[in-house]
Amino acid sequence: MSVKEPPVVLEEPAPERRRLADSQPATTVDRLKDNLYYLRGRGALEISGVYLAIVIGFVVTSLVNPAGFAFLNSNNLSGVLSQNIPVLAILAIGAGVLMIAGEFDLSIGATIGLCGVVFIRTANSAGWPVAFAATVAVGIAVAVINGLIVVSTKIPSFIATLGMSFFWTGVSIYVNGNTPATFFPGVRTDTMVNLMAGNYGYFRSQLVWLVVVGIAAWFLLHRHRAGNKVFAVGGNAAAAAAVSIKPKAVRLQAFAFLGVMVGIASSLYVARTSGMQPGTTESYTLLAIAAAVVGGCSLTGGRGSVTGMVVGGALILTIENGLVLGNAPGFYVQLFLGVAIVIAAVFNKFMEGKAT
Repeated sequence: MSVKEPPVVLEEPAPERRRLADSQPATTVDRLKDNLYYLRGRGALEISGVYLAIVIGFVVTSLVNPAGFAFLNSNNLSGVLSQNIPVLAILAIGAGVLMIAGEFDLSIGATIGLCGVVFIRTANSAGWPVAFAATVAVGIAVAVINGLIVVSTKIPSFIATLGMSFFWTGVSIYVNGNTPATFFPGVRTDTMVNLMAGNYGYFRSQLVWLVVVGIAAWFLLHRHRAGNKVFAVGGNAAAAAAVSIKPKAVRLQAFAFLGVMVGIASSLYVARTSGMQPGTTESYTLLAIAAAVVGGCSLTGGRGSVTGMVVGGALILTIENGLVLGNAPGFYVQLFLGVAIVIAAVFNKFMEGKAT
């Protein structure tokens, strides 16, 4: 009688449980590669390469012909670039975050005018520290009012904020009149000037403000759950709502963030110019949106980076500066800006197609 052998039991190894932390880069090189891939996915790496190439071209031209193209002159670097680029870049950060959330604000220029008037009139009566706080508060209030109109009525933000831009311009004229708002003697103190428009040779203090604001915005948008919610709402609001994210609240927060950026930018603007004429800052609206688009922000929301927004603003004003130094006709700037927006929009659409 044969003895039956026991059946062979094949033991399968237990599946290895993976954690989210296991996919994180471990070395410095891996983290650098991860950041580069991250930037490339949002258009910032490509536009940074274009900007670097343009700057190198301008530097070489300036070295070859310093008299005819004074790009490296300290007056140009400090007096033009490091004063103008930070203001536009800060506005682009605000406009870009709102665009990532899927909304637009076409009242940025009008809000700058109103905030500038508030800063000057408050500084004349209570000093510049109180004026700075009041200016940021007014910027937030204006932006939140715009946001409430958009989210409560479901009117497209393009139309709602276009109408509100005329309203806020009217408010600034009502508050200040048709004459420019100016500081009283002694109000524009050395401390205020050094902090907001100080000249330090090859750069101005506005550049320091941009660095601080840019780093804070980068961590908020790319390393905080608040930024994740902004990307989620802009990418797919219905899917975001399905995971307990409140799209209306996130959009209002994005509007409020824009208000903070406008308040800071307008404070830096009037600290440098010493005055504000209501209705003269409308061009900043399209410049800020153009900088965000050129920097990789999607026109339909859900895509963008703080790095791209800053580089987009720097690219526009650097090329404008180069055209001025090269004695190009004034309409070349508008021509470049129009072409750049269209090309950036086409490129963003191409990148969105590759992502899907």
